[in-house]
Amino acid sequence: MSGTSGKISLRELVLFAFMGVFCFLGKLLMAGLPNVEPVSLFVILFAVTFGWKSLLPIYTYVCLELVVYPIQLWSINYLYVWLILAVAAIAMRGCRSPIVWALVAGVFGLFFGLLCAPVYCFTGGWAFAVSWWISGIPFDLIHGAGNFILTLGLFKPLSGLMARLYARLMRQ
Repeated sequence: MSGTSGKISLRELVLFAFMGVFCFLGKLLMAGLPNVEPVSLFVILFAVTFGWKSLLPIYTYVCLELVVYPIQLWSINYLYVWLILAVAAIAMRGCRSPIVWALVAGVFGLFFGLLCAPVYCFTGGWAFAVSWWISGIPFDLIHGAGNFILTLGLFKPLSGLMARLYARLMRQ
């Protein structure tokens, strides 16, 4: 597995910036489908391929979100929810089963609203956070299903492509 060294080369920095931009553009391209997005898949792929260095493309993506869209309460969520998925994927990075990764991505999508609810608890209290989470469950179901399907179909080809790209870049 690549991405274990603590040092980051200029090549890696450029690659990670492009990966973060690519993740952002992927989400924009799928914006017409509510809660169906490739970000969860990319976070998993980044974590599996780059280990802890995956935080660079992930937070490049988050920074782009914060620059392009007005900062709101959901902005706070993005500062930690993707980290939760990345840490889980780093812990499991030896796994190569698309089904396992599809399940991880699907469960993450199902629990996305619950993971975001603490921010709403601090701003409006427990009742507001729980009602916000419950009202979003239909979107979480779509999010989970979309994550599952995208990851099941794309994890294997994209993980191979990303690993080859990274290995080639690091050899040059």
